[in-house]
Amino acid sequence: MFGLGMGELLILLVIVLLFFGGKKLPQLGSSLGESMKNFKKGMEGSEDDKKDIDKKS
Repeated sequence: MFGLGMGELLILLVIVLLFFGGKKLPQLGSSLGESMKNFKKGMEGSEDDKKDIDKKS
């Protein structure tokens, strides 16, 4: 996964825990998931728009 080993992932996790704290981590995860879901919806919408433009040409 992105060329990261288990050691690097653990170090990143510790840094994130120190930076955000344990209480905010679930909130951060849910916001990240929501953002990814909205991004995917937006990408699907732009592909639909592109198909509609091609049909009109």
